[in-house]
Amino acid sequence: MHISEASNISGSVSEFILLGFPCRREIQILLSVIFSLIYLLTLLGNTSIICAVWSSQKLHTPMYILLANFSFLEICYVSSDVPKMLANIISQTKSISYTGCLLQFYFFFSMCAAEGYFLSAMSFDRFLAICRPLHYPTIMTHHLCAHLVVFCWAGGFLSILMPAVLMSQVPFCGPNIIDHFFCDLGPLLALSCAPVPKTTLTCATVSSLIIFITFLYILGSYTLVLRAVLRVPAGSGRNKAFSTCASHFLVVSLFYGSVMVMYVSPGSRSHPGTQKFVTLFYCMATPFFNPLIYSLRNKDMKDALKKVLGAPSKEIPKNIEK
Repeated sequence: MHISEASNISGSVSEFILLGFPCRREIQILLSVIFSLIYLLTLLGNTSIICAVWSSQKLHTPMYILLANFSFLEICYVSSDVPKMLANIISQTKSISYTGCLLQFYFFFSMCAAEGYFLSAMSFDRFLAICRPLHYPTIMTHHLCAHLVVFCWAGGFLSILMPAVLMSQVPFCGPNIIDHFFCDLGPLLALSCAPVPKTTLTCATVSSLIIFITFLYILGSYTLVLRAVLRVPAGSGRNKAFSTCASHFLVVSLFYGSVMVMYVSPGSRSHPGTQKFVTLFYCMATPFFNPLIYSLRNKDMKDALKKVLGAPSKEIPKNIEK
């Protein structure tokens, strides 16, 4: 069957059933409460970072502007699939429309690609700041920072446009039950009524290129940064640089460590339980931990967050004599 025939067949499936986490009702309610709490804390944590960067003039620098955009991306990223997952956990029907499923696929993976681009942009910023400190103010201007932000957002949505178009042409005329909690790539391809090698190859190629190119660039950048940091004499400047880069690289490790397991070979069919666990980790765990990693290991961010949250300042008034 040719791909050109797929659009006529795909209309026979008007909705999909997302099995999610089939278990006893009591367990489902418990999962709903836990996931809802994690989701709300994720929104709160990332929103706090955005507010901290917005309200503090000291944080109006490229590094924190990229971080604020990254936090907003995390909010969009986790909101592209978690609300539907929470609704389906307590729902009896657990359905999602055909159009809704394709839109969820497109937006989720666009955010996923944009995350890779933002992590690359943040590693580029740290490379310039630490390895080229004298040239940093002239290279990493607010103009360039704005261009990087636009590139990351637009690049994410444009990168997944072709896979999304091809997925809309995949023939779905038989089973419509997805053993997952969202419209993931592998489970959707598994429901195809006919082999779609071009779609599978294109999706595999696009995902592999995005993952490996961004990861290798980030790895190379932080390798050079680490070499530069180790050459700096021990002191507060070295510790601050190392702490900032360690935070960034920890986020990179959490994200790429789980994503590589899933999407380097999207046509592969792993065990559904393992697939759900790994997907759940980078869908919910990484956006949840990212604000904690960035705020707890960054003094400027902690000070700005204290002001946003109204915490009392520990600074000694200048008019008090020593």
